[in-house]
Amino acid sequence: MMMKFRAGHKSKRLAGAVLSTALACSLLTGCVDQRGGASETEAARKETAQAAETLLAITDPREKAAVEAAKAKVAAMEEEPRIIATSPAAADICDRLKLDLVGICSSTISTLPDRYADVEQVGTSMSPDMEIVASLSPDWILSPASLQSDLQPKYEAIETDWAFLNLRSVPGMYRSIQELGEIFDRKEQAQEMVNEFTEFYEDYSTANEGKENPKVLILMGLPGSYIIATENSYVGSLVELAGGENVYAGTEQEFLTVNTEDMQSKEPDVILRAAHALPDQVIEMFNEDFKTSGIWQHFTAVQEGRVYDLSYELFGMSATFRYPEALEELQPMLYPESEEDEAKAKSNSENAARAAEESEASEKTNEETLKEITR
Repeated sequence: MMMKFRAGHKSKRLAGAVLSTALACSLLTGCVDQRGGASETEAARKETAQAAETLLAITDPREKAAVEAAKAKVAAMEEEPRIIATSPAAADICDRLKLDLVGICSSTISTLPDRYADVEQVGTSMSPDMEIVASLSPDWILSPASLQSDLQPKYEAIETDWAFLNLRSVPGMYRSIQELGEIFDRKEQAQEMVNEFTEFYEDYSTANEGKENPKVLILMGLPGSYIIATENSYVGSLVELAGGENVYAGTEQEFLTVNTEDMQSKEPDVILRAAHALPDQVIEMFNEDFKTSGIWQHFTAVQEGRVYDLSYELFGMSATFRYPEALEELQPMLYPESEEDEAKAKSNSENAARAAEESEASEKTNEETLKEITR
């Protein structure tokens, strides 16, 4: 893991950071057989808890040094830092850390925390209005790491501190939470959230142990096109956490552009369809493409009816605290063990598609944002 740190000059503001980069190891390292007696079960739980702690450990010395420098700077301030969260996921983290904000993103498909109902909105996650941002004189701006290349130059131009959070996986999110807890003196709140994850992981990590891992193709839909989500994306990390085998694993990229013939050659058991922005347009596009493009009919997953739409509220670009719901939705899709499971998977998919169609996201999105989403 590594936190990038930028020392400044000609300004009281000093640092920028990337909080908690992605995992290099498997999310399921440390799973154990819990079929033994009471003492074995207790030992297994301790081992699984240690595995969870390993997932969340921050070990890179440069990252630790950057966090300590940022923490010292915030502690030296005479007033509470002025913070802007530019994505719904970042805002949710700030809410649970009990941090006040002076600016927050706008969103057409995500519900923002009530705590920030009266806070100035600064535009969308992908394209915050920098005039509004600058007018709020922020000390820190918190954004997803997936948008760093676009947003970092804009933040540097107004000489503010920034932190790009690793929201590409659930463990990445919790490592970022720990670091924010250190920087902004919210260690108690951060630890409460970490404890929640550890408790969840203890129960979930062996849920699919011993089952045959399905080969999964994940399509991330954009208005008018779609890309492949690898295990380095949030949706991909959820599939990996569930034990699924991503057919495009082994790359450092989050997303890939691949032709349909290559996808077919991977022979996926399951095809998952997710939406990035404008889910109403994306579901219509998916349905039309799968209906009119003959090559899809040659996929075994299509022939066997194992093509599923995912709820856009649960399977977006960034990790959220709703990951248990997301994994519950995935379970019958990846591991159907009965006709009831198959029916549940189909129902989950139909409900996700219906919610996308009824989202009215396109109507709620202004023309400028539409251009940004589809560029």
